[in-house]
Formats: sequence, C-alpha cells, structure tokens
Amino acid sequence: MPLPLLAVLAGLAVLVWSADRFVDGSAGVARHLGVPPLIIGMVIVGFGTSAPEIVVSGFSAASGNVGLALGAAYGSNISNIALILGITALLRPITVRSGILRRELPILAGVTSLAAYQLLDGELSAADAYVLLGLFVVLMAWTIWQGLQGRVADVLAGEFAEELAEHPIPLGRSVLMLIYGLVLLMVSSRILVWGAVETARGFGVSDLIIGLTVVALGTSLPELASSVAASRKGEDDLAVGNILGSNLFNTMAVVGLAGAIRPTAVNPEIIVRDIPVMGVLTLSLFVFGYGFRGPGRINRGEAAILLVAYLSYAASLLITAV
Repeated sequence: MPLPLLAVLAGLAVLVWSADRFVDGSAGVARHLGVPPLIIGMVIVGFGTSAPEIVVSGFSAASGNVGLALGAAYGSNISNIALILGITALLRPITVRSGILRRELPILAGVTSLAAYQLLDGELSAADAYVLLGLFVVLMAWTIWQGLQGRVADVLAGEFAEELAEHPIPLGRSVLMLIYGLVLLMVSSRILVWGAVETARGFGVSDLIIGLTVVALGTSLPELASSVAASRKGEDDLAVGNILGSNLFNTMAVVGLAGAIRPTAVNPEIIVRDIPVMGVLTLSLFVFGYGFRGPGRINRGEAAILLVAYLSYAASLLITAV
C-alpha cells in the first residue's frame, strides 16, 4: 500500500500545481492574442481550473474505472459548493452582483437536473454523454459570443480584466507554462488514477468512494485557492464565478467525456446518495446567490450551513467505506 498511497499524494500535489501553471499560461497567451477578458475568465480559465477533473475522468474511463471518473466529477461539485464556497463566505460574506452569474445560476440548476434525470435508468449511455457534450458546446459558444460583442458591461468582466492586469506574464513564459503545465497534468493524472485504483483495492473500498473523497477534494484545491483570494480582494463575483464555471464544466464536459469513452451502468449509490446531495446543494446555491429582490448574498450563517452539510456528507461516505 505505501506506493499507491504515495502515488495518490504525489499525483494530487503535481496535478494541482501543474493546473495552476496551465491556467496562468493559457490566460497569458490569450491576453497577448487580444482575447477579451470575459472569454479568458469564463472559457479559458474555466477550462483550466477543471482540467484536473477532465484529465482524471478521461484516464479513469479509458482504464475502465468509470466510478472514479463520476466520483471525481460529482464529488468535486459537492466540494465546490459546500466546502469551498462555505469556507470562502465564512471568511467574508459574498455578494453576487453580476448579471452573467445570475443567468448562469438557473442554467447550472437545469443542467444538474438533466444529469440526474439521465441516470434514473441506472445507466450513463453514449446518448446521455453526447447530449451533455452538445450542451457544453452550445454554452461555450454562447459565452464566447457574449465576450466578442464588446458591449458586455458586467462587474464580472471588470474583475477578470483587473486580475489579468495585476499579473502580466510575457508571451514566451506564458507559452512555456502552458506546455509544461499540460504535460505535467497528463502525467500526474495518470499516476493519480493508478494510485487511487490500487488504494481502493488495497482498502477494499470502491473507486467511487475514492473519487468522491480524495480525488474530488484534491482536484478542487485550485478553486479553493482562487475563490478565497478573489474574496479577500473584494472580487465576490469572481469567487462565485470560479465555482459556477467549474461545476458546469464538471457536469457537462467531465461526465460527458467519461460516458463517451465508456458508457456504463451507474452505481446505485450515486443515484440515491450523491446526486440528491449535489442537487440540493445546487438548489441552495441558486436560492442564496440569485438575489430575487436585489444582489444575491451568501452570509456567514448560510456558509456555516454549507460547511455542516459537507461534513455530514463526508462522514456518511467514511461510514459507508468502513
């Protein structure tokens, strides 16, 4: 067991570090090419922060461990809302002013409902996967179209522009960071998947549990760092945007990729335990963040509720594993 455990820890550490380099390099290259800040933030950075889940999902599905892929995606969604947003808002209450995010909140709720409906028959089919990937392409096209209009006066676009201006990276260094970040992402993900599968076998637990806990939490670390940093600078919409973007990528692109590579029967525990938890948390994010009578707001009391929900869920997983 020491070697697989070491592979999990080392794989996660390199995965998180390389994902950060990949995001910075991609954003730097896009900035030098004149890509609008909104597109850089919502598409390029959104893809980069979800790159760990995407690569882990692809390797897991290709090696026949779809439970690990689904666990990483749905577990990351749960961690993003309950743990990461909970910690961020507990440190400093969050106010959602962006009209773009308010439009994306019901979209995330709808996509999550669709994902839950698709699994009711106990199967993630190729057709299910292609529907998710198709919706993902449509959403990305809509986001890019908004960014290219050049008339989007939204607080979120302004926060993205400020972030890019604060940390300019030369073009050559950006390209280098993009390349070695991507290479290390691929290598570390492969090591992580091998270690996670072997660890699950060694402890006699399912790869789903490993995906929902260790892998999901590890791959969510980039969102934790970026959301807390954004909140501390008063960029609340950017903090929430990181979570929304990651969950949309996970639900459509990560799960869709896994299903396209290897359609599979779904563990019943996902349907009766994990999907309902993810659904309730997504609904709570919509209720807290939408702001039906003004800007949305996630206060410390609501943040505490989210954290208690995550700890309760994590405890249930540990009890199940034992």
